[in-house]
Amino acid sequence: MSRDHAQSAETPFLELLARGASADAYEQPVLLARAEGGPADRIDALERAKHLALRVRSELEGRRRREAELSALFETAHDLAGLRDLDAVLRAIVQRARSLLGTDVTYLSLNDPERGDTYMRVTEGSVAARFQQLRLGMGEGLGGLVAQTARPYVTDDYFKDARFQHTGTIDAGVRDEGLVAILGVPLMLGHHVIGVLFAADRRARVFEREQIALLGSFAALASAAIDTANLLAETRSALAGLERANEIIRDRSGVIERASDVHDRLAELVLRGGGVHDVAAAVSQVLDGTVEFTEAAAAPEYALEASRADGHVVRHKDDWIAAVAAGDELFGALVLRGHPGLDPVDQLTLERAAMVTSLLLLARRSAAEAEQRVRGELLDDLLDARDRDPRLLDDRARRLHADLSAAHVVLVARLDATGADADQEADARRRLWAAASHLAATRHGLAAARDGGTVLLLPLEDGDEATDLARRTARHLGRAVHEAVTVGASAPVRDLAARPDAVAAAHTEAGRCLDALRLLGRCGDGAAAEDFGFLGLLLAGDQNVPGFVERTIGQVVAYDERRGTELVRTLDAYFACGMSPARTKEALHVHVNTVAQRLERVGRLLGEDWQSPERALEIQLALKLQRLSAPTRH
Repeated sequence: MSRDHAQSAETPFLELLARGASADAYEQPVLLARAEGGPADRIDALERAKHLALRVRSELEGRRRREAELSALFETAHDLAGLRDLDAVLRAIVQRARSLLGTDVTYLSLNDPERGDTYMRVTEGSVAARFQQLRLGMGEGLGGLVAQTARPYVTDDYFKDARFQHTGTIDAGVRDEGLVAILGVPLMLGHHVIGVLFAADRRARVFEREQIALLGSFAALASAAIDTANLLAETRSALAGLERANEIIRDRSGVIERASDVHDRLAELVLRGGGVHDVAAAVSQVLDGTVEFTEAAAAPEYALEASRADGHVVRHKDDWIAAVAAGDELFGALVLRGHPGLDPVDQLTLERAAMVTSLLLLARRSAAEAEQRVRGELLDDLLDARDRDPRLLDDRARRLHADLSAAHVVLVARLDATGADADQEADARRRLWAAASHLAATRHGLAAARDGGTVLLLPLEDGDEATDLARRTARHLGRAVHEAVTVGASAPVRDLAARPDAVAAAHTEAGRCLDALRLLGRCGDGAAAEDFGFLGLLLAGDQNVPGFVERTIGQVVAYDERRGTELVRTLDAYFACGMSPARTKEALHVHVNTVAQRLERVGRLLGEDWQSPERALEIQLALKLQRLSAPTRH
C-alpha cells in the first residue's frame, strides 16, 4: 500500500480528533468505505487508522482528565495555604471530589476521641437527615474498616458486602440515602487515622484505580487542612496568653496613678450632676475594664449580700461585685467584668464608685417617681384609644425620651403567686409596678398598672423579636420582685400616636398570650403569639391560615407554580415515607436521584434546617392546611 494511500486513510480520523467527536463517530469512515465497495487494502488502512485515532483520543481524554484533577488539587492546596475557615476548606475538598469522580454523594467523617466514635463533619449531595447525623462506633461499617487498616476500601454493593461489620443504625442511614457503591480512603496525621473521606453512588459502580488515587490525594489535603487549623489554634492561644501577661504588667505599673485619677473624676461627676452610667463609664476608663451598674435581681445573690454586709467588693468568678446601698435599701451593684485579679487600690476605687452611685440614686428618686406617673398617664391614654391629637401625644412622648413612630411591643405582666393576705399581695404588686416602671424608664418605654398586673410598652430594637423581649422581661421582673412573673407579648406595632387603637388591640393580644401561658402551665415564662406555632393563629384572633402556609412553605409553592415542578408533591410523599428518599422514589415512581435533586432544591428554598424536628412539624402542618384549603376538583 502506498504512502499516499495511508495518508488518505488517516485524514478523516484527524478531522474527527480535531473537532473532538464522540467514539461512535470513528466507525463512520470505515462503514462508508464498505458501503461504497472500496478496495480491501483501503478498508484495512482505514481500520488501522481508526484504532490509532481511538488510542490518540483516549490518551487526550486521559490527559485532560489528569489536568482537571491536578487543577482541582492545586486549587485546594491554594485554599489550604490561605486557611481562614477550616469548614470552608473541607467543604471545597468534598465538593471538588464529588465533581471530578462524578458521584452522587461525597462526605467526610472525623473521629471523636472523647466519645470514642466517629461523626459526619461535611456532606455534599446528601438529602437524608438520618444519614447526615450518623455517629459510628469504631470498627463499624466500611468506614470502620478503613480506620482499622488505614487503607482504602471500596464496595460495588454495600448491602451484599460481608467484609465489614453491618449495624442497624448505619444500614438504616445508608438505606435512607439510597447508597449502593461506596469508596472510602483514610485521613492520616502521621501514622494515626483521624477520619475517612467517602465517595458514593446510588447505583452499582466500579471505582477505577485512578479514581481511588485521586480521592486519596484529596484526603491528604483534608488531613493537612485539619493539622494546619490545629496548629493555628495553638498559636493563637499562646499569643493570647502572652498578651494577657503584658496587660497585667501594665496594670500594676499604673495602679497608683489610676487611684488619683478616679478620685478627681468622681468629684467632678457629682459637681456637674452626672448619672449612674456616667460613674460606671468613668470607673471603666480608670480601671481599664468594663464596669456596669446592675439591678439587685440581676447580680449574683451571694456576692451581693456579702458586699452589702461588710462594705467591700467581693469576687465572683472573673467579676468583682460592689453593692450599691443606702441604709437598709439595696439599689443594685457595680460589676467589674472579666478581671480575675484586682489590686487593693483598684478594689477601693470600685467601692468609692459604689458609694457615689448610691448618693446619686437617692437624689434622683423623687424625680423618677414623678416621671413614672407621667409615663403611666400617657400609656393609659393610648390603651383607652382616646381621641387625642397625634401631635400632642408625640410631644408628650418626646419629653419622656420615647419615640412613638418606632416599632413597639405591648407586654402584659402578672404575678403568678399571691400573698397569704391582702397586704402581702398588695406589696408584691407595688414591687412589680416599681420594677416595671424602672425598666420602662431605662428602655425609653411606658408602663401602667392595669387589672391587677402591669402593662408595658417597650421599643423593639433592630434584630430583636417580641419573643426574646417577653422572656427577658419575665426574667428581669421575676428577679426584681423575687417571685415568678409571667409575661405575654403582642406582635410589633408602629405609628402609635396616629393609631392609638392599635395599642388597645395589641394589649388584648398580649393578654390572650398571657392566659395561654398560664393555661399551659408555663408560669414565670414569657412568650409571644408566634411562639405557639399554629396555636398562635388562634391567639391572634384572626385564624390567618393562608398567612401561616405562606410563611412556612410559600417559596416551594411559588416555585412549583412558576416552573411546573412537583416539589410540594415530593415533600408530601417524603414525610409520608418516613423521610426516606429510597421509599419516596417508590411512592412517586421516579428514580432516587430525582428525589434527591428535588429535596436539594427544597433545602435551598426553605433553609438548611428544614428537616429539624420543629421545622419538619410546621412544614407537615402547612402541607396539610394547604390541601384542606385548596378548592375541591370535580
